[in-house]
Amino acid sequence: MDKVEIAELLDTKYKELFKWLEHQPREDWEKGPETKWSVSQHIQHLVDSLQLLNNALSYPRFILKYKFGTCNRALRDYESVAKIYQQKLTVNLEKAKVYNQKLKKPTLAERDRLLTRMQIQQKKLQYKTVHISERNLDTLVLPHPLMGKMTVREIIMWTAYHTEHHTKTLQNLY
Repeated sequence: MDKVEIAELLDTKYKELFKWLEHQPREDWEKGPETKWSVSQHIQHLVDSLQLLNNALSYPRFILKYKFGTCNRALRDYESVAKIYQQKLTVNLEKAKVYNQKLKKPTLAERDRLLTRMQIQQKKLQYKTVHISERNLDTLVLPHPLMGKMTVREIIMWTAYHTEHHTKTLQNLY
């Protein structure tokens, strides 16, 4: 998948999420099923993930290379990234819960600001995706808390899948 296709995929996945959010009652924003995240927490989690990735991609490439190294394996496609993520999530469910247990619960008053932040961060990631070189997409790696080191291309594709994963979760819970 080339970088333009990845940017379009990001756009599609976020449009699906925003479309779903438009049709949800505002009172569901802070409520969630018992032991599950609320809508607001899902959105906060996605915004936090986007922010971290955008921050990492703002560093000079030589710093990323120095700090995390370069890719020394075959690249994965979108389907492989999604499949591996699902496997890791299933095996490490408790680790994922612990990692995300301190996630704040945004209030209804924060809803519009948070959704605007998500839109801005998503557009930034699309822009960065299109403007990074193919070489850097495939050689630079970034750490993922569950998946380990991933190439920049893979982690951006994962971000699209991650959004789809949370959209489907929300659709199933509400």
